[in-house]
Parts: sequence; C-alpha cells; structure tokens
Amino acid sequence: MPVSGKADAAVSLLGVSRTYGHGPAAVRAVDRVDLEFAHGAWTAVMGPSGSGKSTLLHCAAGLERVDRGRVLLGGTDITDLPDAELTALRRTRIGFVFQSFNLIGSLTAEQNVALPLRLAGRRPAPERIARALADVGLSERARHRPREMSGGQQQRVAIARAMVTGPEVLFADEPTGALDTSAARAVLDLMRAMVDAGQSIVMVTHDPAAAARADTTVFLRDGRVVDRLSGADARTIAARLVTLEG
Repeated sequence: MPVSGKADAAVSLLGVSRTYGHGPAAVRAVDRVDLEFAHGAWTAVMGPSGSGKSTLLHCAAGLERVDRGRVLLGGTDITDLPDAELTALRRTRIGFVFQSFNLIGSLTAEQNVALPLRLAGRRPAPERIARALADVGLSERARHRPREMSGGQQQRVAIARAMVTGPEVLFADEPTGALDTSAARAVLDLMRAMVDAGQSIVMVTHDPAAAARADTTVFLRDGRVVDRLSGADARTIAARLVTLEG
C-alpha cells in the first residue's frame, strides 16, 4: 500500500489491523481502519465494549504494533521503527494520559511531571516544570505526592506530565473515567482550552458528555469505523451509541 496521508493530519491510520491470538481463537480488534486525526482538533473515539477503542488508540500512539497497514505521526511513518527509535519518539512527540493516572506514588507532583524529561536524558529546568503545573492550575501542589491530592488533581498532574515535552498529539484513554462529575468537568475544561490553543487530542471515552466536548466523535463497532459526528451534543452522541450497542 502506498504511504500517504492528509497534510493536515496529526495522525493517519492507513488500512490498519491488529489481531490478538492465533487460529480459530484469533480476535481482530482493529479491522482495516483508515482514519485521520486533524491537527489542532479534539477527536473522541467511542463504541461498545470490545469494539477496539483502546487498541486503536494504542496503535495510533505507537504503544502497540499493527499487523498490517501504516501509522503516520505527521509526516513520519512509525509503523516499522526500531523499538529504540519508537521509544524516543514517544517520549518527545507523543503524550499519553491514562484513566488510572499512573503517577509514581513516592514522587511529588513536580517530580512526576519532570519524569519524561529525565527518561529522555534531559535535565528538567525548574521553570519549565513550574509552568507545566501552572498550566493545569496546580502550582500550589508542586510538592504534594499523589496520595495528598484528589483524583481530579492527580489527573491534571498526569496531563502536565504528558504535556511537558511539548508533544504533537495528546492521547487520552478514558481520562475522566475514574473522576466524579466536578473533577471530570475541570479536566475536560482544561483539555478544551488546550485544543483551543492548538493542541491535537485523541481521546477514548465511554461518556457521551465527555465526547460532546470534542470537535468530532468517531464510532467503532467490531474494530471498524462505522460513523462520525461533528459538533454533536451529548444526547445525540448517546443515541448513536445506543444503536451500536443494540
């Protein structure tokens, strides 16, 4: 397949498939997906349980290898990059936020935020870490450890950690799934402000209210893209999701 992608795509998936297992027990979690995520836009990915949402996200972020097809980050084909190059790329050009925060409990907020820079062999400038925490509204929590913060605060630290390297794309897997309504709203407000400032975000979510904050919602079923909505409200998104789960 010739490698190509739209000039305005932050990430392009070209005929991507990902299968788990072998023989009769094999499950194709992502099935020949062609999809582009636009620069400076927020795309939500939804679908029934087992539809391939998280697998799609992991393939797009270079966390999992695809079985067929190509994955492009901007103009860089990352499909067959050696592991060391792919790891280096993820540390500099990609940010990832998990539902469970994945903060290191023994480190303070500022130490957690500095971690990606240290892993990349760079000495974190204190003002850069301070700015990253200020951007998520947590300057006063810099010296606090995760156990001393609420779930919403921990997720904002996780976002600061993901953003400290200035990634081209922020991937988020159920970023509000472990949060109460108020904390989830604060995180979504933060993500909306980031996109309005030019950040590209791709987010998997099960929550129509979260998806409604995005610019576009892509729907998966059985590993395939079956629909997309732009500018839809939560009720419209929920109604479309129900038809896929039936």
